[in-house]
Amino acid sequence: MIAVVDIAGQQFKVTEKSKYYVPRLEAEPNSEVVFDKVLLLNDDKTTKVGTPTVKGVKVHAKVLEHLKDDKVIVFKKKIRISYKRTRGHRQFLTRIEVTKIA
Repeated sequence: MIAVVDIAGQQFKVTEKSKYYVPRLEAEPNSEVVFDKVLLLNDDKTTKVGTPTVKGVKVHAKVLEHLKDDKVIVFKKKIRISYKRTRGHRQFLTRIEVTKIA
């Protein structure tokens, strides 16, 4: 079973028993979260497309950990005026495991 879920404004294609990195959620590790914004649901026989969401379908997930993504370096330079700036950024992420799609 496959579902497309809206998590914190981003869409993820999820299946049961799989792990994903999503934007930071306000939940404690080892707690369960429920996502009810399911945009598409595909079991092996039929496909349901929501307008905008599929009614009565929820995705249950377990929060595994909170972490930071790899550092992204932003370098700016302007030629002939001696301007250089280096900045770094690390995105906050949450690792979840989808337990069931109901």
